[in-house]
Amino acid sequence: MTPVASSHAPVRLQFDGLQKSFFGVPVLRSVSFSVRAGAITALVGENGAGKSTLMNLLGGNLTPDAGQILLEGQPHRPRTPAEAQRAGIAFVHQELNLFGNLSVAENLCLDGFPLQGSPDAATSSGLGWINRPALQLLARNRLDLVGLKLDPNTPLHRLSSGERQLVEIAKALGRHPRVLILDEPTTSLSAPECSRLFALMRELRSEGLALIFISHSLSDVLREADDLVILRDGAVVAQGPCRDFSSQQLITHMVGRTLEQLFPPRDSKRSLRQDVPCLEVRNVTQPGIVRDISFTLHSGEILGMAGLMGAGRSELARILFGLDPHASGEIRIGGELARPGPRGRIQQGVGFLTEDRRGDGLSLESSIADNMTLVSLPQLARTAIGWLDPTTLRQTVQTIRESVRLTATARDEQPVKTLSGGNQQKVVLAKWLLTRPKVLILDEPTRGIDVGAKYEIYQLIHQLADQGAGILVISSEIEELLGLCDRLLVLAKGQIRAELPRAEFQQERILAAALPA
Repeated sequence: MTPVASSHAPVRLQFDGLQKSFFGVPVLRSVSFSVRAGAITALVGENGAGKSTLMNLLGGNLTPDAGQILLEGQPHRPRTPAEAQRAGIAFVHQELNLFGNLSVAENLCLDGFPLQGSPDAATSSGLGWINRPALQLLARNRLDLVGLKLDPNTPLHRLSSGERQLVEIAKALGRHPRVLILDEPTTSLSAPECSRLFALMRELRSEGLALIFISHSLSDVLREADDLVILRDGAVVAQGPCRDFSSQQLITHMVGRTLEQLFPPRDSKRSLRQDVPCLEVRNVTQPGIVRDISFTLHSGEILGMAGLMGAGRSELARILFGLDPHASGEIRIGGELARPGPRGRIQQGVGFLTEDRRGDGLSLESSIADNMTLVSLPQLARTAIGWLDPTTLRQTVQTIRESVRLTATARDEQPVKTLSGGNQQKVVLAKWLLTRPKVLILDEPTRGIDVGAKYEIYQLIHQLADQGAGILVISSEIEELLGLCDRLLVLAKGQIRAELPRAEFQQERILAAALPA
């Protein structure tokens, strides 16, 4: 049995009456709770509930309008993230802060390189020659903390999303924090990596670290956390030991209503057009990435793709959308050979929601409205020379906002970078829905999205399939694939290892096929 934190553990961190507003809209409303040393405190709530704002106050990115934070009984008022770090606050953000052009070792030690001739190579900083052997050793030790077996000299851009997540966590642990904030740390991790992370969290808890665990995976929260704090609309609506909450109670507190099931009911009469292939893939191969991939996606079908990190799922999606090349094989869309490049695929009715929404899916400095209409502007033009009708544009944005249930407090002209991660994901989805795609590739479509919003996105996916679109869903959550898909492909080492109809869905069988031989 996993040891849990003592209920008498001392309070390390205290939030007392915190308030914060943006543009006159309250985001935090008198938030008060404590975080114990040697305990994992889960912070949960829907997107826009105030979780990220609260942690940004703790991490020195924002200052409160009212209230205070106490760190081991002393006022904690960081004016910058650097001040918060010096106070012992380490923040692993959902959106990673790493540099793709640097090596893993250099990313791990950005806040203090070991220098030649320094008596303390592990903590020195300033001007001078970098002690490369010491840098390698320091980086290797930090990577060992998270069980990541990589050459520290590897350029970061070569790493998968999950590997980058683990590097970010290793970097935070290298600062020896008193409080560690993990914001959606498992969204890019495979099942074995998640197990390693949770084991690490338990080790850190036993060493007296205070951990704040922000996650939309309610099963992870109830299994791993000691204490639970639930936010809704910027206020604490429930808190206490995790053992006092069931999954259904947690959901009810989060969304303010009950969800009878996590997936919308399936229409048994939904027509799956086996005679209408909208995407055909034949013997597609790219050396070192995928090999002899063949499958057909039919009109009205939701086809899932499972596999461990590194199996080639996201790489295959990029090939299908024309972002990356393939050495041999054939791709047909609606019976026609796929046109080259993303623009050609879009013209043929293909949409692609990438797993990296900030890097590939959004123009962060642009407005919500501009991001939503970016791909569909040619269809929205009302004249031969491409003039746009502002009234029609506003109405279109309003309609799609309602469809994806974007937060009502966000203004159309607001920069998309100011939204929470889940609402940013809704903007990306809205962008593709406006194109009325015939084929929609969704790579981790609900990453960083709360349970209530997930249900709404699943409904949208069902509606698209009902309207005749073929949907390819790539997900690291097996439960999501089991609850959503009509058929399932399992990839391992760049090859399809199993193809399962819905009647044969079994979690054990999927995992067995996903494990490399």
